This record gives sequence, C-alpha cells and structure tokens, in this order.
Amino acid sequence: MCQLAFIVNALFIFFLSAPTLLAQNNVPNSTADSSVYQPEENFAQLFYPHTGNEFRSANGAPGPKYWQNRADYSIQATLDTVKKALSVAETIHYINHSPDSLHSLWIQMDQNIYRQDARSNFYGSFSRDSKQHTEGYQLQSVQLKHCGKTLQADYIITDTRMQIRLKEPLAPGEGKLDILIQYHYTIPGSFGGRTDYVDTQNGKIYEIAQWYPRMCVYDDLEGWSTLPFLGSGEFYCEYGDFDYAVTVPWDMIVAGSGELQNPEEVLTSQQIKRLDQARQRDQTVMIRSLEEVNDPGSRPVQKGTLTWRFVMKNTRDVAFGASKAYVWDAARVNLPSGKKSLAMSVYPVESAGQEAWGRSTEYLKKSIEYFSKQWFEYPYPVAINEAGIAGGMEYPGIVFDGIHDKGKDLFWITAHEIGHNWFPMVVGSDERRYPWMDEGFNTFIDIYASDEVNDGEFAPKRDGEYAPGGGNPADEIAPYLSDPDAPIIMVRADAVPGKYRHPMVYFKPAFGLVLLREYILGKDRFDYAFRRYIQQWAYKHPSPYDFFHTIENEAGEDLAWFWRAWFFHNWSLDQAIQKVAYQKGPAKGAEITLANLDKMVMPVVIELTLKDGAKQRIWLPVETWLQNKVYTLKLPTSQAITAVILDPDKMLPDKNRDNNEWHAQ
Repeated sequence: MCQLAFIVNALFIFFLSAPTLLAQNNVPNSTADSSVYQPEENFAQLFYPHTGNEFRSANGAPGPKYWQNRADYSIQATLDTVKKALSVAETIHYINHSPDSLHSLWIQMDQNIYRQDARSNFYGSFSRDSKQHTEGYQLQSVQLKHCGKTLQADYIITDTRMQIRLKEPLAPGEGKLDILIQYHYTIPGSFGGRTDYVDTQNGKIYEIAQWYPRMCVYDDLEGWSTLPFLGSGEFYCEYGDFDYAVTVPWDMIVAGSGELQNPEEVLTSQQIKRLDQARQRDQTVMIRSLEEVNDPGSRPVQKGTLTWRFVMKNTRDVAFGASKAYVWDAARVNLPSGKKSLAMSVYPVESAGQEAWGRSTEYLKKSIEYFSKQWFEYPYPVAINEAGIAGGMEYPGIVFDGIHDKGKDLFWITAHEIGHNWFPMVVGSDERRYPWMDEGFNTFIDIYASDEVNDGEFAPKRDGEYAPGGGNPADEIAPYLSDPDAPIIMVRADAVPGKYRHPMVYFKPAFGLVLLREYILGKDRFDYAFRRYIQQWAYKHPSPYDFFHTIENEAGEDLAWFWRAWFFHNWSLDQAIQKVAYQKGPAKGAEITLANLDKMVMPVVIELTLKDGAKQRIWLPVETWLQNKVYTLKLPTSQAITAVILDPDKMLPDKNRDNNEWHAQ
C-alpha cells in the first residue's frame, strides 16, 4: 500500500493559479446515460443514528459521564507438562461503575471452543476432526465473595459463556464483588491456533492464551457483550490490573505479559546482570544463548518447580509462553517521553541466526519506537516476541509469531502483531463486532512502519495474499468492490467468509485510511485527528461512530459520504472523461466534461499535458458531485491540450481506467 506515490506536497494544486481559473459551471440536467450514481444517496443527511449524550459526545470524545466497569485479576497457574494441562485458581475483583443494577454477570469461557459440541463446529465451513477436541474448562468450584461472605455461585454455562445469577443485584456506581474460580483444562495441541504446544529439538514450546475465564464487557452500547467465541471474532475485554503466577518445571523459561516480579527466584545472577545490561543498550544482549539452552546451569535450581510471577497494570488481557528450549535476548526501547521499555525475544535454536530470529528484538524495538513517536507512547514496561506455531497472534505486551519466519516476513509480522498493542489493546474496541477497528487500523499503521524502520529496509509493506507481485493497491481492491458476494466492512467478524476476511477486514479499511490521510484530508489534518482519537479513547471502549465523529470534528470535514460508501456499502468507483473541447480554439479556453458513473464518489485530480510539454494539475473537491453526475470544467488556455488524465497517480480504486485518459488525435 505504501507504493502509492500520492500527490506530492499539496493536494490543492490548481491550474496556473486560482485567480486565472474561470468560473466552473455545471451542465444543468446533464447526465451520463450509463451512470448509476445518485448524489442524494451519497450526501444524504442524518448519517449518525443518534446524537451525542452524556456518555459519548457528538464530537467523538467520551462524554462527561462516560463510565466503564473494571476487572482486576489474581491468578495462580500450574503447567503439567506430562498431562499437557493447566490447573488454575483465579480471583476476579469486579467493580460495577455503570448506572445499572446488575442481576447477573457474564464471563467469557474461551477454552470451550475446543469442545466437540462447541458452536464453532457448526460455523461456516469450519470443523475439527475427532482428535482435535478437548473437554474445555473443567470447573472444580465457582464462588462469590461479597460483603465479607463467601458462597457458592449459581451459574450456567452456554458454549463459551458463563452466566452467574446473583441473589442480590450488584449495586450501580461502585458495587464490588469477587469471583473465585478453580479449574483445569487440557491444552490443545497444534490445532489450538492461538493456544497450543509444539515440539522442537530441545523440548516443547507452550503458547498459553485465552487461558482464564474473563469478564464480558458491560457497556452503554450493548449492555452485556455475550457474542460466543467462534474463532474469527477475537476479544472485547474490560481493563484492570493483573497479578499472575505460573508454576513450571525447573528447566523451563516463562515469557509473560507484564513485568517479572521475582527474577532472583527464577533467574541466575548472570541472567539478572545481562537483563540490566540490556536495559542500558540499544544493541541486542543475549540473556540465554544458544550454547546455554541445554546447560542446567542456566537455571537457578536443577530440580522441582519454579513459580514465575508477573504484574501488568491497566491492561485487558495477559498471555505467556513457556519452554525449556528458549534462547532469550533483549534490548532497550527508547520512548518519546524519555521513559524506557524492554524488548525481548524467546525462540528455539532452530529459529536462531541473523537472517531470522536473531534480529527479532531489533524489529520489535524499532517498531515500538516508531509507533510511539508517530501515534501514542507504548505504555508497558516490557514487550516480548515469542516464536511458536500460533503464527501471528497478539496479546498485551507479548506476541506469538511464526517459528520459521525470517527476513522481511519476520519484520512484517512482528510490526503487525506488536502494533495491535495500540489497536485494540490500548484503544479497546470490540473485535467481535467490528474487527476492522483493530485489524484495519493496525494494518494501516504497519504501512508507515515499514517505510520508516531502518530507512525502509523492508518497504513497501504488501499483503501478498491479495496483491500478488506487489501490484497497485487501488487496483487490487477494485475487484472486491465489484464483487456482489463481498461483505461490507461493518459486518461482525464471524460473518465474514474466509476468502473475504483479509481483503475486507484488513486491506479495505487500511486502504480507506490511506485515502483519507493522503488523498482526502492530507497528512497533517488526518494525523492530528487520528492522534486525538487514540488519546481520548486510550483504555476505553470506542464504537465506530466515536471514530467517525472524532475524525470529522478534529479534521473539520463532513465525511458521511466516505463512511457510507466505504464502510457501510461496497460501492464501486468509476470516474470518466467524457469530452475535451475548445470554446473557440485553444487560445480561447477549453472545456473538460467529467462524469461519475458508479455509486462511489471521490474528489478529482486531473493532470493536463500542454502542447509545449508542460504538465499542470487541477484538484476538484468532492462537492463537485454534490449536485452533479456530470461536470464541465472551463479553463483558460493559451495553447492546445494534448492529454488529460484523471487520477494520474492511480490512487483511487477506479474500476475502469480506460476512460480516465483523453489524448488529442
């Protein structure tokens, strides 16, 4: 997408100079016979379904009485590498900040997706064979602690949700209670997707995610968010503090979200010293080298178990990896405020080498530094890239990337997955209903990271699944806009068929933001508005309309025509040159007749080539099409025009470029 060489320096380039441009009269009642464009549909009023209120302001910001509930977690887990199972005691401290009394509570039970009777087995074309199932969560007890009393919870489980029915409603405002859950489950093997284990030459790697029951979000938009976990729709979680401990065999390393609290108990003195060195250096420091992987001396004890304790504050989730096969390295991350973070990578010896995971920490560090400078400062003390078979999956402070990734592919996946710490880990959107608000936004910021890191060493960033050979992104998306079976961007995640998931969840929203930034608004206006969106919704729950409102208010532009065409419909664009004529010869002025033939509308850029070889550009705003399907532009000329081209940089997804050019005979 970053191959788009968009209009240089300024979009508003007029022919010669503004004062010399003649009045531009439209052609009354003139239409293109084949046009299906309807101005009144594109520019219809009342785009927003409701106005702002005390919870969400019409300017896109949280309202003066915005609220959200909170969930803090204390978790103790034990990994059984013989049974391939995890046993957990979990306490959720839940606070009801809403204005509503809650008569029941809802909890996400993601591990139940692996059950043979899970709804996900009947979803789309997805199914698992009989060997690719577990029993999901095996609950030993579910209790409530409220006002000093502990009692057994009254609950039911429906697929990947648990409802706890309260004897007395949880009071609005500051109602609090603790939920105590003890359980165990069998860890899925390679079929786990996001949570799994896999063999390497020096032992298994365990990637543990979606491993604890999590509170569903209760908000002012939907009430309880109880969509089941089917696989494509990912997460919508409350924010809180996490204090969790993982007990593993003595020879394993644990890499977890957050900051390690007891290094003196689980690391050697040399490893602690090396970590201190890494916090002072921009170059990668080995914490546990290839040669030390099978050395018992690289562990502080040589028998029994060790418990690794982590704390992560103001986050919506945690995950961890564990293995005795890990090589481990780290380097300092420099943040704009002067604060420091720590980038780390853990990977097996098979992944080592400077052409592969030996540069992982460098990629991680530089991506975080770029995103922090450009958009919003990375908030966590540690970031980890972990090598396994999850193949690219994001969690706060840790990402799971491909064990075989190397070179540009490793950089791209690293930048993309750590980019998710901005969307949706900091800006906490609902991925189950609006997957484009995390995948699309994150794909958008990836483009520029590839341009900037190491002076564009791995630029341009392309998604080869739908753009083989690095073609023009505008041309790559155009066929999907003409596909009658393609879903719209606003469809919930699980309703997007697999063949359209990447184009419509990642590519189209990202490309739409590129158009906003580099064609419609310009970089300065867009960047200011986009940063405001991130700042005001950091650690909160924005809706799509909060985003739309923010961009419009902060950029100062009514963009309902764009949101409607790009996000709520799958409309195509076809702008055309219908005629080029002179009034009374080249010296008396020219008329260029343009038409908008399909349902989408865009501003217009025209490039003229004059007889002497000079080139000039004219920019026409979107209001050109506010009343017109056909528009005739009158220009003063002193010499003949030899060529006229619409969209000369090929930025727009125009489905028929053949009618974008006129050449003198």
